[in-house]
Amino acid sequence: MTKAWLKSQITLNNLILALATVQFVWLIWYFYTGLGGGQELVSRVMSLALTLQILFMYRDNYLYKWLPPIANHIIVTAYIGILAYAFIHFLYEFEEITIYRQGSWTTQDFIAGLLVFLLVMELTRLAHPVLFWVNIVMVAYTLWGYLSPLDFFWHPGTTFYRVVMSSTIEFSTGIYGLYGQIALTLIAPFLLLAAAAQGFGAQGAMINVMRRLAGRSRQMVPQTAVLGSLSIGMISGSGSANAVVVGSITIPLMKRYGFPGHFAAAVETAASMGGLIMPPMMGVGAFLMADFLGVPYWDVVARGFALAAVYYLSLALSVYLLCVRLLPNDEVAAPKVLRYEQVKTSIFFLSVIFLIFLMGGVGVGEMLAAVYTSAVMFVLLLAAFLYFKYVLKDPAVVKESLLKNIRLTIETHADMTSYLTLLLATLGIMIGLFTVTGFINRMGAMLLDLGAWNIIAMVGMAYVFGWLVGAGLPPTATYIIGAVVIVGPLRELGINPWVAHFFVFLLSVWGELSPPTSLTAAISARIAEASFMRTMWEALKICLPITLMTFAIFTRSDMVINPGWLQLIDTILVVISTCGIAYAMFGRFAHNAAVDIGYRLFLTGMSLLTMFHPNDTLAKWLALVTLPLLIVGIWRHASIASPKTLVREKDEVETTGDLGQLAAEARRDIG
Repeated sequence: MTKAWLKSQITLNNLILALATVQFVWLIWYFYTGLGGGQELVSRVMSLALTLQILFMYRDNYLYKWLPPIANHIIVTAYIGILAYAFIHFLYEFEEITIYRQGSWTTQDFIAGLLVFLLVMELTRLAHPVLFWVNIVMVAYTLWGYLSPLDFFWHPGTTFYRVVMSSTIEFSTGIYGLYGQIALTLIAPFLLLAAAAQGFGAQGAMINVMRRLAGRSRQMVPQTAVLGSLSIGMISGSGSANAVVVGSITIPLMKRYGFPGHFAAAVETAASMGGLIMPPMMGVGAFLMADFLGVPYWDVVARGFALAAVYYLSLALSVYLLCVRLLPNDEVAAPKVLRYEQVKTSIFFLSVIFLIFLMGGVGVGEMLAAVYTSAVMFVLLLAAFLYFKYVLKDPAVVKESLLKNIRLTIETHADMTSYLTLLLATLGIMIGLFTVTGFINRMGAMLLDLGAWNIIAMVGMAYVFGWLVGAGLPPTATYIIGAVVIVGPLRELGINPWVAHFFVFLLSVWGELSPPTSLTAAISARIAEASFMRTMWEALKICLPITLMTFAIFTRSDMVINPGWLQLIDTILVVISTCGIAYAMFGRFAHNAAVDIGYRLFLTGMSLLTMFHPNDTLAKWLALVTLPLLIVGIWRHASIASPKTLVREKDEVETTGDLGQLAAEARRDIG
């Protein structure tokens, strides 16, 4: 081993791998032992996670493109030095800070807290600029709230010292508070599943299998996006990640077979959005919901299956109805699926079933269940790789390397975990400042006053508030703000906690469909080379019937309150309703306009009554009438709506623009 070889190994990539391995082993050890608790873990691993996030951002394209490389080198070194200092300070002072110095901080405590606070704010500015400016406004409001001319926003103000300490050293809120702990203790184990699948290429293999399952009909090609996003959504918990992984295959495929670019992008956007709802790896909001309610994560997952069923069944019908109108029902060539891809897809679904069995059947805790399942998935994928590469010598595996696959697994987990940790640390600052200023209590009191007058008006106001927040913030931020502002007043007015939290959860999901901040739509539009706003508009129309599910849980509440037969009945009622409304929007019943419109309006009325009528018995009878009307309508639509002109396939698919930073951000995102 020569000195030159050793020197050649000192690279940024190897530094990232070394730190990622340390974080990986540290977290795995914690998942198995739980030693020290979540607060101690986050006080130490936070510095490591933020260091990795800095290095990933630096490797992608420097931190500051407008500065020369040497300046970037110096700044990155200084940032890592700050985190090293914070790590050492909290390593030696953790017990003193948490037990003996509460409210009596030292100068060193303040310096460490200040440096970390400023660094996290700067990283947020680079990675999440909208959240950065929200926090800047909140800091100003916290300092000078007494200058507000409006009584609703007035508060006596506080000092910058209090802002820093509440965001760092106090540990109860802010960077090292609850949300940072959830990122590293509850969500990080589930990210192991996505990392293992990514490391061995199981995600791409699964999309090819879904394409085969979609069938040979041209009109069924977009169902590849629906099935693929449903599958990837089981372990991604993200809309944007789905759009990158699935959309990079399905959007060019749809365009090849004659679908307009904006339509292909809209279908993928709508399908990818389901990644925020699809169990067992729902979005971050689901993990936060479990913590807010003080229940095991499985309790949230068991209810999430009902939402996912409504979402994807209704979406599949909407997409089918639109496809019938766009293109003729001729055959297209079915793709060839390699045996290695079939095996990896089978391993993926077996692992998901195993995870559900551990959490729901055996009652294993969510952390250990995720770790055990990840280990099973990794071992099976490893065995398949070795068998196909060295026993069968399959050409599909010739270019793969075991060490590269393992390295990709570790780095993928580190990338996703560090990105999520930064996001939740930022949200910790925001919610901490909301708490310090008393804004949460004032907003809750206003909603209660409105609810005392009319609860429907309050729900409508809460929806508008959540939608506006979601128009500017990512789903996780929207859910957290909604959970601390909206849920309390709803519960005080007698709304079941599950209904209140799922109302806010669905609000946060639909917020991702709101321009201008939908990363999912931006990625899909970029891949399709289509207009972002047109993609957004088409996706909103496709998802409109399903959006009603946000309100349906108030009347068909067994969907989210009582898992089991009662849940199944209400889920079926809501599926029939949303599908009926989807048909009324996109279906065609007759060539005669008056007959067509009359039939669709009647079906709309029946569907709305099935969804919202407070009498459960009457709703079931209405569903028995609505379902045959829906079936007859779909049959008629297939007969009369399809164009007769054949479409020529494109020999080549247009190349997509450079996704750049959007794709890098999306791959590590989790709702």
